[in-house]
Amino acid sequence: MGLYNYFRISKPAAEKIPAADVPGAYERLRGRTFWGVIAAYCLYYVCRMTLSVIKQPIVDAGILSPAQIGAIGSAMLFVYAVGKFVNGFIADYCNIRRFMAWGLFISALINLLMGVTGLLQEALGFSTLLLFVLFSVVWGLNGWTQSMGAPPAVISLSRWFPLRRRGTAYSILSATPYLGKFVSMVITGHIVLWIGWQWGFIVAAAGGLLGAALVLVFVSDTPESQGLPSVQELSGEERKQADEMPTRQLHKAVLRHPGIWLIAISSSFVYITQYGISNWGIFFLQKAKNYPLLDATYLIGVSEAIGVVGTVFAGWLSDRVFHGNRLKPVLLCGVLCTLTLGIFLFAPCGFWSGFLCLAVASLTISGLYCIVAGLMAMDIVPRKATGAALGVVGISSYVAAGIQDIVSGLLIQSHAVEGSYDFTPTALFWLAACLLSFLIPAFFWRHLRHKVALF
Repeated sequence: MGLYNYFRISKPAAEKIPAADVPGAYERLRGRTFWGVIAAYCLYYVCRMTLSVIKQPIVDAGILSPAQIGAIGSAMLFVYAVGKFVNGFIADYCNIRRFMAWGLFISALINLLMGVTGLLQEALGFSTLLLFVLFSVVWGLNGWTQSMGAPPAVISLSRWFPLRRRGTAYSILSATPYLGKFVSMVITGHIVLWIGWQWGFIVAAAGGLLGAALVLVFVSDTPESQGLPSVQELSGEERKQADEMPTRQLHKAVLRHPGIWLIAISSSFVYITQYGISNWGIFFLQKAKNYPLLDATYLIGVSEAIGVVGTVFAGWLSDRVFHGNRLKPVLLCGVLCTLTLGIFLFAPCGFWSGFLCLAVASLTISGLYCIVAGLMAMDIVPRKATGAALGVVGISSYVAAGIQDIVSGLLIQSHAVEGSYDFTPTALFWLAACLLSFLIPAFFWRHLRHKVALF
């Protein structure tokens, strides 16, 4: 069997489930697929966030500088951006079960390689320049394998969920990265403190291998591949003209749609703020506010966990309270996030007041992430083009996140004097991005959403 046949979307099963058993089988298989995807995508983030936790031990040991770590992190994000674009288009044609499992399996092996390389450097004492080059290349490759997670995860919702339940399902999926970050920061933070930063990568690798196994056991590709009717037939949805168009034609329409590119630009600024706090928040708390490692990891980790509530609440709010209007919750979240993040970054907060501000900021930035970076794009494309829309938004978002890592690292290093850091320019950079993330949709989304119809 060639790679094409191995990864292509599953064909309908020859043996059909009896009509009387269809409702129960559909609910059971959809639930298994959904929760299998959720667990695996959480562990994707465990394999992605390791570098964020081990920054302080590496910098303090003089192994790598903040600018070098920023460059390593950006290598992953830039490759991830390209990979998410390419794999978003590819995944529309693919068996999501196999595609997602292989991406996580290889990401786990890369984390294992990073940890073993760190142990060898400590034992053999080879140059830190060589370690920097190796980490940049290997972590960059991790960006490609990581880009094999989000497209099949989102496509699984299109293949298994009716439109009326998609907002809530997507909000739960959007909460998964925050749960993954929380698990990574708390567990990896303890591992790094107890036995060294190299073991943080090794433990993350074990989590990735577990996630790949969960996908293979629980996830199904399509309802049709399990002997069920399509989700449109199961839910009684009326098939639209776009549903009959070839996937290739829909992909071209996605690239021409100005609304998709508006979402992509807005999402880019969401990611600058989100990844600024996720990737540098622990380091910021240690160096700007003198937090010990465990306090810093707990604060950032718990704030990421609160993001779970924010994404689920945002999906529910836009579906049930605002009846599908995505713009109103975006404005609400954007204003609250800008205010609370500004207080956290610039005001002399104590532990609990700082935690409260960061919690509200995380709650609301996760709402922006859910709606701006996901639901808005899903609302204006057909099911068969979900991966393509995600790819366009993804490449813009992660290029911006990669630029953020470089800019943040350079700003931090250029304003450091004898181990003392001035984070003011970096904090202003994160805050300005937060402001633009909701002002752009506020001015342009309504016109493009309702006036432009290419499908």
